[in-house]
Amino acid sequence: MPDPALAALNSLLRNTSIDDDAEALQLATAAIKSAKPGSADLITAQHARVVALLKLDRFEDALRALGEGDKPLEEICVMEKAYALYKTGDLEGADAVLRESNVSSENRGVKHVAAQIAYRAERTEDAAEIYRELLGNQEGANFGEENDLRINLLASIAQLEWQGKGWAVPEQEKKTGREELEAFETAYNAACGSISRGDFAKAAVLLKRARDLCEASEDLSEEERKAELVPIMVQQAYVFIKLGKTEEAANLHKSIELSEVSDKSTKAILRSNQVILQAEKNPFLAARMSQSIPQIIGNDRFFEYQASAFQRNEYTLDLKSQKFPGVERRTFDLLSEASLPTISSSKCDLGVFAAAALSELKTGKEALQSILPYLEKRPKDLGLLLTVIQLYIQLQNPAVALQLLESFFEKLEKDKSADRSDVRFAPGLVALAVSLYRSQNQRTALRKELAKAAAHWQKQASPSAAGNGNRLIREAGIELLRSSNPEDLAAAGEAFNYLVTAQPGDRTAKAGLIASFATSDFEKVKPYLDILPPVEKLTAGVDVESLLSAGVATLANKETAEQPSKKRSLEEATADEKEKKQAPPQQPASKKRRRKLPKDFDPEKKPDPERWLPLRNRSSYRPKGKKGKKRAMESTQGGPVKGEDQEMLELAGGAGSVKVEKAGGGGGGGGAGNKKKRKGKK
Repeated sequence: MPDPALAALNSLLRNTSIDDDAEALQLATAAIKSAKPGSADLITAQHARVVALLKLDRFEDALRALGEGDKPLEEICVMEKAYALYKTGDLEGADAVLRESNVSSENRGVKHVAAQIAYRAERTEDAAEIYRELLGNQEGANFGEENDLRINLLASIAQLEWQGKGWAVPEQEKKTGREELEAFETAYNAACGSISRGDFAKAAVLLKRARDLCEASEDLSEEERKAELVPIMVQQAYVFIKLGKTEEAANLHKSIELSEVSDKSTKAILRSNQVILQAEKNPFLAARMSQSIPQIIGNDRFFEYQASAFQRNEYTLDLKSQKFPGVERRTFDLLSEASLPTISSSKCDLGVFAAAALSELKTGKEALQSILPYLEKRPKDLGLLLTVIQLYIQLQNPAVALQLLESFFEKLEKDKSADRSDVRFAPGLVALAVSLYRSQNQRTALRKELAKAAAHWQKQASPSAAGNGNRLIREAGIELLRSSNPEDLAAAGEAFNYLVTAQPGDRTAKAGLIASFATSDFEKVKPYLDILPPVEKLTAGVDVESLLSAGVATLANKETAEQPSKKRSLEEATADEKEKKQAPPQQPASKKRRRKLPKDFDPEKKPDPERWLPLRNRSSYRPKGKKGKKRAMESTQGGPVKGEDQEMLELAGGAGSVKVEKAGGGGGGGGAGNKKKRKGKK
């Protein structure tokens, strides 16, 4: 006679729904207790208990239940175990379970779990590829699965853009279609994609559409509607901040009750945005408020670009609060643990914040005096180097900035490791070098740098490396085509040949390949001549004869055009001398110079007749102070001439001269100069 618990479980499993999860768990537990060890009924009951625990979001209990079972249970519960590990944050363990299992790769459930694991592990390219594959093959798909796949694919596309991998997203997937506007989830994810590309105006429209659809949805309960509206409103507030509408963002934040937000990551982002708005008014209060942002751990933890943004906000608040030593110490501690140099944006940001702390937010020469000694100690710190280069550019001294960058490149070229070469030829650094070379009009060095970078990226075999360098290779080929040097043209041909192989449908690459080898190796361009439009089509409607009769203006090449000499030839000089001898002498035409008058000139006012004299010689001059009045009394205008009653007496032996009073006039005895001498004391 069959066990009643097993019979009830089998009946429940045949008619189970999402509302029966708790009852299914209770019956499965009872069936496990009454089942025989090793029987098929026991495995069925254990499987039912694991599924019920997963549906009740008791993931750790599900893992314990899997551990209590035997090996046959693990073999049939591969997807359940991987999903439970994924939900508890053990992404590596979940990935290992799928790799080591014998489950068919065509299983749609396993593919869904694998895509979610890849998305959360920030292997977004793999996740997007799985979702595209599932969308393309709807065989065995459940009802409504297509809409879920489109939602997840849009999320993966936005994630790729945020990770700086927009090259991995086809152009047609970047466009918003009509189907994305039919549900609030797809509209929301499409808005996130626009935010990641910096198109905030379009994102605002899509978020409004998502909010309207969510509020009007009849499939959601009131609690579910509130939970779905919170992330939409948080993103709306962020878009308002980026558009400069701070008041609208603040009002939107006030309408959200922080205590009602259940998702931890959404609550942290909301709190962080509120702190940013407060930082404009009072950075010290904002720094105090930032301490209340919850710490996120486990499967809800932030993605790398989100964690980097939170870190930047924290350091910015500390700098505004003048906590310079703390920022300097923390950034240098984190950089000392990293492998430098690196092009990771989060690590480069640390170098920039360290420079801001060292200079105490100063700019110009004062900042350079504080940062340069540390750059000598930490020459591999790319963030610090880029900050110094930016300061030199602001000081209108790009030559020194270029010298620093070239010195950094030389150090990297001496290190032959692969990661150093990727840093050396990073597209951003190459673009900076090209910009500096162009500002210094160093075309030869510019093309040499582009040729080396293109050659490096052509050797990379991984799709991610190729995606990073394809745009650089194309720009390098276009620039090298402008040169008349055969070596540059050959390098351009190699670059376009690589692009044609990697992207057969790229018409620009094919045209560049033809332009590169048209004069040197015509056999290479023959297969691609068909893509070029015929000359008759290009010149249709153009009257060539009228253009030629009117004259065609040509522009000389600045690099090759010779500057006209300022010296005259011998024939021109002799002809000019003959003309001068034959021509009658002419009187030079006298031109009256226009006199300049002061702004406050009054023609009716009589000018001062003493205006030509120095100030001290004018009659109106009145010196200030006691010494000045004394000098005025001794002046020659109406006063006695100083020095007339004195004469110089030469001393004997050439010892010098002294001033003595002149003798009084007259020979009589009653004169002023005939005073009686006083007798001395005896």
